[in-house]
Amino acid sequence: MKAKFLAAAVAIAFSSTAALADGEKIAVFTKNLTNPYFQMVRLGAESAAKQMNATTQNYVPTKPDSIPEQMSQIEDVVVKKPDAIVFIPVDYKAMAIGVAKINAANIPVVNITDRSESGKFVSFIGTDDYSLGLETARYMLKTLGGRGNIVILEGVKAALSNVDRVRGFKKALEENPGAKLVAQQPANYQRLAALQVMENLMQTYPQIDGVLAANDAMATGVVEAMEAANRKALVIGINGSKEAMDAIKAGKMLASGDPGGFQQGCLGTMVAIRELRKMPVPKEVLFPAFVIHKGNYQTFDVAADKRSCPKWEELVKK
Repeated sequence: MKAKFLAAAVAIAFSSTAALADGEKIAVFTKNLTNPYFQMVRLGAESAAKQMNATTQNYVPTKPDSIPEQMSQIEDVVVKKPDAIVFIPVDYKAMAIGVAKINAANIPVVNITDRSESGKFVSFIGTDDYSLGLETARYMLKTLGGRGNIVILEGVKAALSNVDRVRGFKKALEENPGAKLVAQQPANYQRLAALQVMENLMQTYPQIDGVLAANDAMATGVVEAMEAANRKALVIGINGSKEAMDAIKAGKMLASGDPGGFQQGCLGTMVAIRELRKMPVPKEVLFPAFVIHKGNYQTFDVAADKRSCPKWEELVKK
């Protein structure tokens, strides 16, 4: 009788623990609504939360990359106190104050994509943007035979991802002395801005052979501008978005570097939930640089809302 009672007590204890170890509320901070990359991150976070019986709530500035708006959202979240936060700072330096407020509220926070300049984090999940820029640019320059007139379109200058990707682009150009950098201009990671910048550049430069765009949204804008002007050049982007896959299939874009946005959303959220459940988590995971092109795009040609997060063991290699 005593054994049966003990077994029942253990069963109740385990069921109570299981009941407590789910239903976590995770706040997910991304930079804007306009860049498809951040939509992939949000969908990855949602997929991971669903698999682990948790929920996500998104916090996205209505004005792209707005520092005051993200700060206001942080203040709101600190009051509402979710169980954990998955965080991409709109500015890796300026948002350090916001991270300090999250830390002071004792809310676990996982930093993904853009590494914050300071703050206490459970983990950092991201990619090596320098290698991503370098390998993507190398692919384009190899296709060009190491020569030609090249344009670089930068993203948001203050974004660490932009700084590192452009540094990678330039390293690849140094390796190919036959290639000439004729122009380097920002388009703030936005499609329309890139279209307008490219329209102006085409009036100045009658021959442009390759365009290195620091994200897919800008690459898409470049393609639109060149098609309208009946001009051709090899164009690469970064983010591995569905729009890029469609353009690569159609022969309008050469390639896209993949930082694993969907996977970053997945893993960032998994880490947050595992931390809450007192399970082991890595301090850092960097996804390797990978270039998507016409020879391998099929694996990636799936809309983010149709994807499911890989298993933990596939994302965190031993």
